[in-house]
Amino acid sequence: MARALAMMLLMAIALTTTMSATSAMDITDKDLASVESLWALYERWCENHRVEREIGDKTRRFNVFKENARMIHEFNQQDVPYKLSLNLFGDMTDEEVDRTYGRCSNIRSNGRKRRHQDRLTQGSIIAREDLPAAVDWRMMGYDQRPSAVTNVKRQGTCGGCWAFAAIAAVEGINSIRTRNLTSLSVQQLLDCDKGNEGCRGGNAEGAFEYIIHHGGIEIEAEYPYVGHEHGRCSVPKQSRNTVVTIDSYKQVPPNEVALMQAVAAQPVVVALDANSTAFRRYGGGVFVGPCGTDLNHEMTVVGYGTTNEQDSKKRMDYWIVKNSLGPEWGENGYIRIARDVNSQAEDGLCGILIYASYPVKFKRKGVNDVMKIV
Repeated sequence: MARALAMMLLMAIALTTTMSATSAMDITDKDLASVESLWALYERWCENHRVEREIGDKTRRFNVFKENARMIHEFNQQDVPYKLSLNLFGDMTDEEVDRTYGRCSNIRSNGRKRRHQDRLTQGSIIAREDLPAAVDWRMMGYDQRPSAVTNVKRQGTCGGCWAFAAIAAVEGINSIRTRNLTSLSVQQLLDCDKGNEGCRGGNAEGAFEYIIHHGGIEIEAEYPYVGHEHGRCSVPKQSRNTVVTIDSYKQVPPNEVALMQAVAAQPVVVALDANSTAFRRYGGGVFVGPCGTDLNHEMTVVGYGTTNEQDSKKRMDYWIVKNSLGPEWGENGYIRIARDVNSQAEDGLCGILIYASYPVKFKRKGVNDVMKIV
């Protein structure tokens, strides 16, 4: 009964998320009927995304916008399980998006060969049928716990996806272990983790190493995000404020059931190929590509599930993945990526199975791990 209720709640969340995401900036035939109606659509988009353009640049941007609007509208007439959207990239070309928001992970597609065997998850992988049918760590009460996912954050033009992904995973395991959901400092990783390259890219496993070897990570309120590197590490060396610690991290073997097993226990960082037009302009639904396996972006898997069509043959399995492009992107900042894709069984869609990892935090009796370091 409890599992059935959880499934109903998960389906309701997925339906609500999809409806809110796809209705935010719908494009109609009327919007595309004339230059005037397209200008009106562009003005609504600018207002919705709080975008201001200088007069000289606005005309050029409008020309890009109208081509994007037409392309998106044409795509959305097709019989595919996801929609595109005039999201934050609405008046940018693909080339501009690539230059501004391109590679933020320094993991390469041959990452599987570089994995450290001693850090692979220990123990056997359980049978698929023994795993929960659906998991959503955003949901209060999943697995009889509080939510393990903070609000969707916005990296802006800083290429710090690796830091956002790592922090989301640490926030998750800290909430699971302490029942205390706390936003943690991405900025500390950008400024202080010299094993990574700040806004020029990095990887989450390097971030875990930094947190382990430097005594923890500050809460966001103590070291807030500013959208760029400070150029110096601003964590006090002698007197630390509130921090969250982890003990280690593990890598997930590159197969779907292993990732499901890991996600059933906690949020997990994945690297994937996010540089396709369809991925960038994703607006809602279950994403099925196209995409490659060039691991250029890092995100956090916070659950998985299956769509609830009445015809069981039409149901689709998916991952729930948290991005760091703000709530205006995708389904309120998330994307559902198809899983159990037979044509890409080894790597997963967009390479999602290749390089997954999660932080390890032991539960210590009597220790509250938002603690003071004196």
